[in-house]
Amino acid sequence: MAQVRPMRADARRNYERLLKAAVEAFAEHGESASLDDIAKRAGVGSGTLYRHFPTRQALLEAVYLDRIEAIAARADELAAGLPPGEALVEWLYELGAGLIEVRGLKALLGPAVTDTGAPVGTACGDSVKGAAGRLVRAAREVGALRGDVEPVDVLRLVHGVAVAAELADAECGYVRRYLMLLVEGLRPRGVSRAP
Repeated sequence: MAQVRPMRADARRNYERLLKAAVEAFAEHGESASLDDIAKRAGVGSGTLYRHFPTRQALLEAVYLDRIEAIAARADELAAGLPPGEALVEWLYELGAGLIEVRGLKALLGPAVTDTGAPVGTACGDSVKGAAGRLVRAAREVGALRGDVEPVDVLRLVHGVAVAAELADAECGYVRRYLMLLVEGLRPRGVSRAP
């Protein structure tokens, strides 16, 4: 097993400056913010940025990993306090609102909603897919969700709800409305309560 060498102090400073600059740039311009601009904001060259973050996806993941892990942890909190169907709907609402509030999350979670049969391969995608899987399984087990609904289905649907809500008001105001309209199709036939 190879040992990971700790980062030198100057490399650590550059890494932290790059993360801070990326947070600002992504907040201003979304996930398509210029990587060269991020390097300039951080006071480093583009080569330094690419040494730390070889791809845009790697930089997005580093910037938003804590936020994604909090969203995933929230699934477990909701599952502990609400019936399974309600926990799923509330978590989907919070995820949808997060996709609008935090510019860059939609691009970061893209691999989680484009299930090609291959593993997601990112900590962020794996974390969200795991949370969705736990909530979907619990809701299916109690009959609050159709048996043919898969975790990737609800992730794709909430991604679409976030896009539609963003088109409607560029805020989170329509997420709950659109999600509740969507929930009707996720219920098993003959069930009138929320999933």
